[in-house]
Amino acid sequence: MRPSNGFLSALSADDYELIRPHLRTIDLPHEAVLVETGETLKRAYFPHRGVISLVVKLAKGEHVQVAMVGRDSLLGTLSIMGDACALNTAIVLVPGAASVMDLDRLRVIADQSSTLRTLLTRHGLAVYAQVQQTAGCNAAHPVESRLSRCLLHTHDLSGDYRLLLTQEVMAQMIGARRNSVSLVANTLQQANFIHYSRGHIQILNLEGLRQTACECYATVKGQYDRLLGAR
Repeated sequence: MRPSNGFLSALSADDYELIRPHLRTIDLPHEAVLVETGETLKRAYFPHRGVISLVVKLAKGEHVQVAMVGRDSLLGTLSIMGDACALNTAIVLVPGAASVMDLDRLRVIADQSSTLRTLLTRHGLAVYAQVQQTAGCNAAHPVESRLSRCLLHTHDLSGDYRLLLTQEVMAQMIGARRNSVSLVANTLQQANFIHYSRGHIQILNLEGLRQTACECYATVKGQYDRLLGAR
């Protein structure tokens, strides 16, 4: 039985058999740093549960999330297809588990299989689409819409209604100030869309969050569905 990861599930039987002997399962502890910007990524991560946050660190110490990877995809696509030097820091946002394999080994296997290379390219494009939409969203849309978008996306990637997200982390996720996040989280709680207490969020009303979120949530989901098939 294959691990419950979208990339691994989408592999042909032949491609999966090339990869399967090299996979092993690890835990993804909360806030674990998988790679720092500028480091060489040595392993590909295929989450079964949990969410990995891709973060840009700015000179003055600010951290801004540019994308998330969960059970739908993998961390390491761009490193496999191009430069192994990480363009951003990868941090475990929601704890879980993942299959991992040596990145050099996966690169060798990809060189042998055109279907695997095509799938890797499509997953890389999906992540790029998310990065691009996130940049536009953080520049143009209200904090409330951005936070709703991120909560919905985190739920989709993790499959969990209960999330451990501090105000500081949520501020990083949407490129906002912490006090703005506090006000908006309180507004969403008063609307009974979420329950929030000391960094613990329970999503109570997905449809309410969808109505509050900006178009970027549906746009990113549409791009993933087009590139990877309906999730």
